Amino acid sequence: MKISVKVDYACRVLAEMARLQGSAELAQIDHLAKTEAVPANFLAQILSELRNGGLVTSKRGIQGGYALARPADQISLYEIVKTIDGDLLELSGNHKGRSGARIKDAWLALRDTLDAQAKRITLDTFVIKETSDMYHI
Repeated sequence: MKISVKVDYACRVLAEMARLQGSAELAQIDHLAKTEAVPANFLAQILSELRNGGLVTSKRGIQGGYALARPADQISLYEIVKTIDGDLLELSGNHKGRSGARIKDAWLALRDTLDAQAKRITLDTFVIKETSDMYHI
């Protein structure tokens, strides 16, 4: 299992959108790209996938932008990964041989554990609400 850059970027921009949630302000691509150090072109693609997955909404026009589709504490890490990359742990599909079935069972048990933990972690975990939460070196 490897966490893709795309999932990492999605988590970061969603955290920034969660920080803005509750204000009348919609998140603009330029703001998200700059704040979370995500290339704007790649971000447009990610936001499209998040919108298609039902995690964000968008509004067109001069006052447009993006917002979370529901509260941050109701969006799980599992949903984010599933929307962007699919399963957290994908099995090869080749479970032949004497040990294949038992190894498959072990991988399935591990996947169940990963899925359960990712469902418990919600987007509000990643949100920096105040500048005092920021660390400077």
